[in-house]
Amino acid sequence: MVNLKKSYLFPTYNKFPLTLVRGHRTTLWDDEGKSYLDFMAGLAVCNLGHVPERVKTRIQEQMDQLWHVSNLFHIPIQEELAEKLVTISCADLVFFCNSGAEANEAAIKCARRYHQRVLGNNRYEIITFEQSFHGRTMATLTATGQEKVKDGYLPLPEGFVHARFNDIESVRNSITPKTAAIMLELVQGESGVHLAEPKFVFELAKLCEEEGILLIVDEVQTGIGRTGSLFAYEQYGIEPDIITLAKGLASGLPIGAMMGKEKLREAFSAGSHASTFGGSPLPMAAGLATIQMLVEDEVCERAKYMGIYALSKLKKNLEAYSIVRAVRGLGLLIGIEFTEPVAPIIQKLHQNGLLVLPGGTHVIRFMPSLYVTCDEIDQAIGILSNVLEERDGSADGAAL
Repeated sequence: MVNLKKSYLFPTYNKFPLTLVRGHRTTLWDDEGKSYLDFMAGLAVCNLGHVPERVKTRIQEQMDQLWHVSNLFHIPIQEELAEKLVTISCADLVFFCNSGAEANEAAIKCARRYHQRVLGNNRYEIITFEQSFHGRTMATLTATGQEKVKDGYLPLPEGFVHARFNDIESVRNSITPKTAAIMLELVQGESGVHLAEPKFVFELAKLCEEEGILLIVDEVQTGIGRTGSLFAYEQYGIEPDIITLAKGLASGLPIGAMMGKEKLREAFSAGSHASTFGGSPLPMAAGLATIQMLVEDEVCERAKYMGIYALSKLKKNLEAYSIVRAVRGLGLLIGIEFTEPVAPIIQKLHQNGLLVLPGGTHVIRFMPSLYVTCDEIDQAIGILSNVLEERDGSADGAAL
């Protein structure tokens, strides 16, 4: 266990009191040898489980060839992954970076520059949604519809407006002659797994087309099979102008991608944007192997089925507990909402060998590997049920 009193790190994380040292598929082990069922997947990063063999092999092969080269040169493996992403999506072009925040930052810049340099207007405002989460750079935390991430960072950049989620009239009322784009999460994961309603998304896409506004879909958490399809937008029958990816795209290596339509090519011309490490050979190799596994193993179909199984089991097994308010999700991005703060429950779950994380203060997120089995889902639900039984049977249930 790390001695936190002697840590040389800035204390920017409220860390769980665990030191994890090894992982395989849906299991993690700490430095004392205890095993845990992992329903966090590194914040939806390890979608293929921990240390997937085919991805590891591809990374090892690349390590023997080339680790890094400047983007001032042609990088064939970068072109290869970009082509693969274009083939499986509605996008035509890709910009690689290192994280979801950077991908969203690129999307914001691309949207503004498209209007100002390509269309020749002065549009720059981005409409986002209350309770959204888009990152922690200055632009993306301002885009985020949660005040907690903005504390102490004033003044914030101008040009961001927050509308109400699933409220098309709120969006209409937020549009001005300066509106350049609307940025949307189809599932708001960080704030509690809130799903966009299909009618709202359809009307939003239509509104963007009518008003000449770019539609940006933030798929940082929902993409790469997490919701039961390669991208969540596919389940809503729309084609965004811009898609942002990160998290699961390289199975644990740092990566981000901003994908867009052909009409945006001129907006990101030479010298307009860059990233030193974006598109380096190692994460590109991991990304290629990850996408190949997703497609060849039909992992998205599996995630869709397992999500339906998990939701059904959770609703059935938790309906007797008055503390459980709702269970909702899409694919294997599932939220369990409680009537009280979940921090004590999460602490108990970790102690009992199940790793989960919150979504806001009252929601527990289930986000296991997309290769999770029915037995592992049953085991996780059993641990949660036992913890809730213990709570109901204790003298002071709130204290667990």
